[in-house]
Amino acid sequence: MLPQKETSTIEFKESFSDEVIVSLVAFVNAQGGSVYVGVRDDGNVVGVQLGIETLQQWLNLIKSKTLPSVVPNVDILQEKGKTVVCLSVAEYPIKPISFKGRFYQRRVNSNRLLTAEEIVNLNLQSRNVSWDSYVYVNATLEELSEEKIADFVSVVNAGGRFLLPENPFAALTKLGMLVDGVPTNAAMLLFSRRDLHYNVHIGRFKSPSMIIADKMLSGNLFDVVEEAYQTIVGHINFSFQIEASKSNNSRKEIPEYPLDAIRELLLNCIVHRDYQSPTDIQIKIFDDRISFFNPSGLYGNITEADLATDSYKACTRNKLIAEAFYLANKIEKYGSGYVRIRKALQNYENVTFEYSNWGYGYVADLVLKSTEKSTEKSTEKSTEKSTEKSTEKILTIIKEQPHITIIELCKQTGLSDKGVRKNLDKLKKEGLLLRVGPDKGGYWKIIKNE
Repeated sequence: MLPQKETSTIEFKESFSDEVIVSLVAFVNAQGGSVYVGVRDDGNVVGVQLGIETLQQWLNLIKSKTLPSVVPNVDILQEKGKTVVCLSVAEYPIKPISFKGRFYQRRVNSNRLLTAEEIVNLNLQSRNVSWDSYVYVNATLEELSEEKIADFVSVVNAGGRFLLPENPFAALTKLGMLVDGVPTNAAMLLFSRRDLHYNVHIGRFKSPSMIIADKMLSGNLFDVVEEAYQTIVGHINFSFQIEASKSNNSRKEIPEYPLDAIRELLLNCIVHRDYQSPTDIQIKIFDDRISFFNPSGLYGNITEADLATDSYKACTRNKLIAEAFYLANKIEKYGSGYVRIRKALQNYENVTFEYSNWGYGYVADLVLKSTEKSTEKSTEKSTEKSTEKSTEKILTIIKEQPHITIIELCKQTGLSDKGVRKNLDKLKKEGLLLRVGPDKGGYWKIIKNE
């Protein structure tokens, strides 16, 4: 039956032309698809007139204008008394295929002309290899830090996910990071002695045009991740929650953003970056959000809609780098990053997660809900709960030690002088506590202990 509308795998054409061939090329470079000739864009059937040699002429044109040659399947349909020709192709295993020297790929329901960078990535992806597996131009073993490799091997072997030889270069050979003794791009990015200047640019902003702190990081990717993480965390706010018990008080620090989500987004930028792009990773920290910009669009066939599910199929741009971070227990199994981010956000109702693919780059934001009332309510509730615990503890101590001094109360409760006095005043106003006698030599009397 004739489809009702155009989709990522369906295209309508009123008549046969070069546009039909462009669509077929776009389909073979994506997930395959069908072009229905004799149908307008709105789905209305106009039909086509077929002569004895018409279909053979079409096939000859398709073959002559594509490289490698595309040979579609042909079906003739009768719809409302009119003839429609369906030309269908499957996804080609080795990509990309060109039309008159130009490369197209199907995206949603349109044909997109690929850039040189996208052509290279598509070819690497179809051959199941990645850029980081190629040798680094003019690199030598002497440029690699044996100490950094040894540290990595130690971490991997201790983690238990894989067992590597103790010899640093034997370990890299086993991981495919040395090709005939020459370092690959992955080996250089992870273990080079020199700075390759793949930068991570972190800024603290008060507004889009006002920057109040700025830091540029580059070097060994493992080190960059840790330094960038510490830099980001150093720019976010923390609240403190006092957890009182009979034995002592402890102070719990609560970050305004889930730290696991920050680390996952940072790792995504580093591991899935397109290292052929000259643009830096950019992380912008505002009062109400943290924005992560990766100079790489989504890789492979994965879409924003896929990322919203917990079952999307991983597609890795830098396979050796991803494997190194996985073996070092820096990331979990491939494709679980956004699942982990959503899990980390479950306890943060005031933080939302937004992301968008721009083609030339990818942006992911952690955003604080700008509701002062919600913040005030949360703070008030937390303060009220903390104060209630503190007053209960003070009453318990005074009941056992009526002559206790304020200094001793500070020591036993963990509160400041101001905090103790504030709670004592509260108890007095509520009619629960009375001071008998002077500050020196007097004592506390509990009036009513509820």
